[in-house]
Amino acid sequence: MKSTTRITALAAGALIAALCSPVGAAHADTATPRIDLRVLVVSDGGPATDAIAAELDTAGTPYTEIDLRQSGRQVIDAAFLADTVDGQPRAKFQAVVLPNDNPFAAGSAEMAALAAYEQAYAIPQVDAYTYARPEAGLQYPVNGGYSGSIDGVAAQVTDAGKAGAFGYLDGAVPFEDNSADVGESYAYLSTPAAGADFTPYVDAAIPGTSNRGSLVGEYKHDGRRELVVTFVYNQYQQQFRLLARGIVEWATGGVHLGADRNYFAVHVDDVFAADDRWNSDLNCTPGDVDCTDGSVEPDPIRMTPDDVDHATSWQTSKDFTLDLAYNAVGTVNEREDNNGTDLLADELVADRDAFRWINHTYTHAFLGCEQDVTVVPWKCATNADGSTKWVSQSDISDEIATNRAWGESAGLPLESDELVTGEHSGLRILPQQPDDNPNLGPALTANGVAWLGSDNSRDPEQRQVGSATTVSRYPVNVFYNAAKAAEQVDEYNWIYTSRAQGGSGICEDNPATSTCLTAPLDTATGYGDYIVPLETKTALGHVLSNDPKPHFIHQSNLAEERIAYPVLNGVIDGYDALFADNAPLVNLRMKDIGSELGKRAAWKSALASGEVTAYRVGDTVTVQAPDDVAVSATVPAGTTAGGSAFGTAYAGGLSGWAEASAGPLTLALPSSADAPSTLRDAEGGTTAPDTSKAPRTRVPAGVTESVPFTPES
Repeated sequence: MKSTTRITALAAGALIAALCSPVGAAHADTATPRIDLRVLVVSDGGPATDAIAAELDTAGTPYTEIDLRQSGRQVIDAAFLADTVDGQPRAKFQAVVLPNDNPFAAGSAEMAALAAYEQAYAIPQVDAYTYARPEAGLQYPVNGGYSGSIDGVAAQVTDAGKAGAFGYLDGAVPFEDNSADVGESYAYLSTPAAGADFTPYVDAAIPGTSNRGSLVGEYKHDGRRELVVTFVYNQYQQQFRLLARGIVEWATGGVHLGADRNYFAVHVDDVFAADDRWNSDLNCTPGDVDCTDGSVEPDPIRMTPDDVDHATSWQTSKDFTLDLAYNAVGTVNEREDNNGTDLLADELVADRDAFRWINHTYTHAFLGCEQDVTVVPWKCATNADGSTKWVSQSDISDEIATNRAWGESAGLPLESDELVTGEHSGLRILPQQPDDNPNLGPALTANGVAWLGSDNSRDPEQRQVGSATTVSRYPVNVFYNAAKAAEQVDEYNWIYTSRAQGGSGICEDNPATSTCLTAPLDTATGYGDYIVPLETKTALGHVLSNDPKPHFIHQSNLAEERIAYPVLNGVIDGYDALFADNAPLVNLRMKDIGSELGKRAAWKSALASGEVTAYRVGDTVTVQAPDDVAVSATVPAGTTAGGSAFGTAYAGGLSGWAEASAGPLTLALPSSADAPSTLRDAEGGTTAPDTSKAPRTRVPAGVTESVPFTPES
């Protein structure tokens, strides 16, 4: 081995003394420290630290980032890490995230300062992606381990991981293998080094052996704790999304600002109405404004009572509730055409309490500009002076109020302040209508609408329209005009193949489209083999990203062959196979999703402006935020606020919002919550930390590695 540079025990003690006793303050090695609830992220621009930072961003957990690539960056020293406030020692960060176990030059004063800080205040360190080596508590991979691709590997949470920060997982941690031609995950699998106090939390089988190697584990040494991660990842990969919560919970001891939950809501549009069917000969949908061959009559798709029975039994089996967005004109017309009979509506109304209901306007009319359908694609009609002709405020109000009145008379359990307009119309839509209908906002206000559905693919940010706040919805790529798998595949092929292959050419005109096909799918097998797995992966990715936005499908997808269910089953069953019972899917209605998104926006704005202060002293957390901002936090079970339980149980802890109020929020943690009661002093014999720079780690496929890696020898 090459010789490594070590700090002497005396030097380590001197650094800790500097941390504990800044200039002008008495040495207070027995004082109860204040730990600020903020994470220090030291980045080298790699995907692993970026992924952890993204998790903190999404959760609303404050952090400070230092980019080692930047000239003139903040130097990490004792004064940067700690000071005193009103005579009390203060640690400015509750956790440290490094790109690897030591990204600095050998003998670095910055690494020494970090090590001493971690010793003094019992601050955990996350090694975002490091090479397996004795300095990280592991044997070199050449000693019975493995280094290479782990695409498609089935990793597992160990018993120790389940008993700790990763206890929200059921056990399996599957690594993605999306393409046989692309390397997606590189890892070092190894066993603990001789004499190391190392506990694997996530491991996988070492190829060619009967042993298992650590992928995530805790290394205790020199009075410090490190979470050692030996596989590379980015923020979008499923394996990271599964482990992201646990990484943060381990680093913070389960006490931090912000929260992470897994949400899934599904809106079913056009209930009671019928959706027109795709025509494979015309490559359009008769009845739609852009399908101009008047010789072909529309072919309507409408649910039946059997489809309702299937939906209710499916909900029961999945412990899940669908949100039905309804258009009452569908049943009114059905009864007019059938001597007052509508068996579908009778069944839905009889089972109305099994679902949640959303006003989708009476006739599903287009509520933006008046459409000129004499051209393809349609355009906005104009007045004589060239100005846009808009659907009037009174017409919009009639659509909202008439549908609401019908729903109330039928006893539907409505929330009268929720609305989804037909095609999300009235809101801006490019290229034809770059602005909202100016009559939409006043109509929403007049009808008391507080929450308005929007299409996330074209209007992703929450915004105000009159009295309403938008709630962006994810479109599931199961088409409104398809009730059979072959229809779905035929239209999918038309949209996403080239003109030479008989397709629309959209992908040629828009090469950034992510769903383009190299060849048409088989209409007999393409749905189950290609579309369902892709849509399942996309939706599950949203679920695992702490994203509460709802998804939407159409009533046609629950009719005939019921093609939506394979995707919904894929998401829910796939989730249940990965997560423990203590982390169920959170299934909210639209207004509650809107409220969650609004609170998050206000919270993140307060964090960004520096208006939030939070710290822990022993078993007490104090949070000061603006009077009009609700506080988001995650804490251990047993935590109270003002004598009452804080938040609600999720993933083994408590999380939620403390509603905005004047004055600080004080949380009383249970005595079982680990925290340093006094400062630690390394003087007198504590082994000093090893500051040898970590060797280079391999990078994901597609990123050039300039030299082959050779471990120190």
